[in-house]
Amino acid sequence: MASTGTRRRWSKRLATILALGLVAAACGGGGGDSGGSGGSAGNEGTPQMGGTLKYGLEAETADGWCLPEAQLAISGIMVARTIYDTLTRPDASGKYQPWLAQSVTPSADNKVWTIKLRSGIKFHDGSDLTAEVVKNNLDAYRGAYPARKPLLFVFTFSNIAKVDVVDPLTVQVTMKQPWAAFDAYLYGSGRVGMMAQSQLDDKKHCADKLVGTGPFKMKEWVPNQKFVADKNPDYWAKDAEGRQLPYLDQVEYDPIVEVDQRVNALESGDIQAMHTSDPSTIADLRNTAKSGDIDLTESTDFGEVTYTMLNSSKPPFDNIKARQALAYAFNFDDYNQVRGKGILTQASGPFAPGNVGNLDDKQTGFPQYDPDKAKQLVKEYEDETGKQLKFSFSTVQAATTIADAQFFKDQAEKVGMKVDITTIDQSSLIDTAIQGNFQAVGWRNHPGGDPDEQYVWWESTSPVNFGRIKDPEIDKLLNEGRTSTDQSKRTTIYEDLNKRFGAEVWNLWNYYTPWSVATTKNVHGVLGEGPTSAKPFPGLAVGNPVMYMWIDK
Repeated sequence: MASTGTRRRWSKRLATILALGLVAAACGGGGGDSGGSGGSAGNEGTPQMGGTLKYGLEAETADGWCLPEAQLAISGIMVARTIYDTLTRPDASGKYQPWLAQSVTPSADNKVWTIKLRSGIKFHDGSDLTAEVVKNNLDAYRGAYPARKPLLFVFTFSNIAKVDVVDPLTVQVTMKQPWAAFDAYLYGSGRVGMMAQSQLDDKKHCADKLVGTGPFKMKEWVPNQKFVADKNPDYWAKDAEGRQLPYLDQVEYDPIVEVDQRVNALESGDIQAMHTSDPSTIADLRNTAKSGDIDLTESTDFGEVTYTMLNSSKPPFDNIKARQALAYAFNFDDYNQVRGKGILTQASGPFAPGNVGNLDDKQTGFPQYDPDKAKQLVKEYEDETGKQLKFSFSTVQAATTIADAQFFKDQAEKVGMKVDITTIDQSSLIDTAIQGNFQAVGWRNHPGGDPDEQYVWWESTSPVNFGRIKDPEIDKLLNEGRTSTDQSKRTTIYEDLNKRFGAEVWNLWNYYTPWSVATTKNVHGVLGEGPTSAKPFPGLAVGNPVMYMWIDK
């Protein structure tokens, strides 16, 4: 476990990624496509070329996009996927397929991975995509390239022993131990893009002079106002019908933090697309979509989980009885009606439906609402410790999150706990989580993909194990899941991991978080296509690929 001093040094650089976890930005809803938008391009007519799309994002990415050092939440990932390509990309079933790479092949024991690149691909500055540049990118992510100083990714890629250039288009990556899901990490939820050598070596402007191979080229970035990117006329990829991508001439991202203002901008025509995961907004947008005024694409597939993160390193939640009492006190059905407008789906663990390891609540053993049991556990805790079961619930200074916190406070106090609500600004809340100076905090994390991608959040020595979970069984299962070459065994391993979370109640699971993309009626192609066929990846937890979006003129 990292020291408090080490965690403080992480705080500034991690601020953006942790915004992804705040309930301030987290909500839920039903899956599926409620507005008719978002299928492959062929389902919505023939794409038309040209035009500018203005897309409202939920936040700015203050530290920019020097990818090895950047900490990107969904808004930052949207921009990154616009400028950069990743070596792999998920298909419709969530399996990782080559994208910028032509093939990604493991050895029989998963210790050596060979990456063959597509030929003829150029970066926006005209330089070639070569094995040497890819090696330098991978070395930068893992902290082995002198010009770059990554933080989170050093731990993420710590299992890499070395990266070698085999020939001009072939890279070989050797692991310290077998790594079954390395191809998933080459996507990294859209964060692990390939930067040009010029950006890699730019010590002054790496974060704001972006040079990728992606469908759009950076034009300008005015922080807190807009990020504008122009079409890359030399982009290497085509759609399933052989049409050149991207369809749009330009995309402009406008950070609009307040969701009501984002909706107003959409309705007034100031923007043509926006994303949200706020339940009240989703419910209202559904009604607007039914009236035919907008299209709405929704998905809980491969989604995140919204939950209360508990600090298990200090009282009261270092005691399992306190964790269990809080879980038994939580009435999800009431919460769903009062706070979720009836559109939420209760979570049974950290793996959303569609993900390996997902189980229902009866299988995970996670405590279900039982106020009498909660009262009994509160008494047992107080008899055992000689202290009142009380804690502070931290939340940002927003009306919706304060209302959420008040709901949890009321339910906990009904069974005999004492709860104080602490309201602080978002950046301070993030710092508080990094430093471990919290007891309970609203959180959102763990988007779908290979479950090994959650390793960094729960492994006991990880600097981003914010709940301070120290569970030898979880460490054991995480490492078994990483090194196993048998997919059926890996499924069992992650189901056992889910059950362990249920038994130990390390977090209070709440609901599966969907994302919704609302568009004006003339905008199409939200989900786009998959990497190997026209069928798209259905998840929206890390944004959507704007290269397939087009405007009906």
